[in-house]
Amino acid sequence: MPIRFRLALVPALTPAVALVAGLPFVNRLEPIVFGLPFLLAWILGWVLVTPAFLGLAYLLDRSTSAAEDGDGR
Repeated sequence: MPIRFRLALVPALTPAVALVAGLPFVNRLEPIVFGLPFLLAWILGWVLVTPAFLGLAYLLDRSTSAAEDGDGR
């Protein structure tokens, strides 16, 4: 596996790891964020930023496959 492909896995897996591994640390009712308990705000925040992480992973992977193809697109 090329190193850039492995680098593309990091932003792709970050939201999933934050949602699963972070839950025991953020499972609180206080503080209230935007009128929501902190746990719900945590989950909602990660759901909203996940497309940015996946877009970054796509750009890293696309540049890897373009370099392998040699056409530079």
